[in-house]
Amino acid sequence: MAKSLITGGAGFIGSHVAAARIQSGDEVIVLDDLSGGFVENLPKGALFVHGSILNVELVEQLFEKHKFDFVFHLGAYAAEGLSHFIRRFNYTNNTVGSVNLINAAVKHGTKCFVFTSSIAVYGAGQVPMSEEMVPTPEDPYGISKYSVELDLKAAHHMFGLDFTVFRPHNVYGEHQNIADRYRNVIGIFMNQLMQDQSLTVFGDGTQTRAFTYIGDVAPIIAESVDVKGAKGEVFNIGADTPYSVNHLAEVVAKAMGKKLHVSHLPARKEVLHAFSSHEKIKKVFGQRPPVALEEGIDRMAKWALSVGPRKTTEFKDIEVYKNLPPAWTRK
Repeated sequence: MAKSLITGGAGFIGSHVAAARIQSGDEVIVLDDLSGGFVENLPKGALFVHGSILNVELVEQLFEKHKFDFVFHLGAYAAEGLSHFIRRFNYTNNTVGSVNLINAAVKHGTKCFVFTSSIAVYGAGQVPMSEEMVPTPEDPYGISKYSVELDLKAAHHMFGLDFTVFRPHNVYGEHQNIADRYRNVIGIFMNQLMQDQSLTVFGDGTQTRAFTYIGDVAPIIAESVDVKGAKGEVFNIGADTPYSVNHLAEVVAKAMGKKLHVSHLPARKEVLHAFSSHEKIKKVFGQRPPVALEEGIDRMAKWALSVGPRKTTEFKDIEVYKNLPPAWTRK
């Protein structure tokens, strides 16, 4: 029986990957500090360890005890827009924490290290984004993710650590943290609608993203360690069709059974159009029919209504307030 470590396994994507590895027969250990995850997301059969990837001693103890065959590193603070204002926190959690895991994987002979990066590594003006492009990230989040990609390549070159990198984008679905006010627009919309609030849209709402249902992402990430052609490769993963935030708001309101009321906020400094090419991943993992936006939103809406609204949480340790969007300032 293979042993897999899933960091962030009580969170959104991580909990689905953990469930898939359990279903494949692995012994799964989840490491999560619950900063953005929930115990109720944990799949049955997973061994849960409450702790942080920043705790080097804990990480070392886990690798020493379990001798992990595979590491699926999904633990991160993924608020891309907020990362400009929490730079130290961003690099500590997303870069240094990742290096702690890579060090342990090298020392303990892990067979494959699977890392979830982000299309944030590409920056602006590169659409459709393809893996052959040279990343030019424009925010600290994207920079931190790309630095880990580079470190994995260096670790493979020096120590022979096999790895696979996925660059997902705009993933939504069950188990998403709808209380997070800084990221995951679909979760934010659903949480607002359940509290009879207007949907808040930055700018005019014409910015586009290719929103991706979790069921089209997690299974591929989970099975990648068993796919020979995935070793040492970087893959974009997500939906092909971009939609505007305005259209998204209409779809979400309909799925939630609510009337649409939108409040437009000042535009943020963000990439206006972001979608990627997926030809490479289709060649390695095969063609798979995606879940349509309306169907995926309906599934998530049923789950969101079952768990109910959650109080939005404020990030307490903003490091730079200059140019912080007014909607994110303390009230």
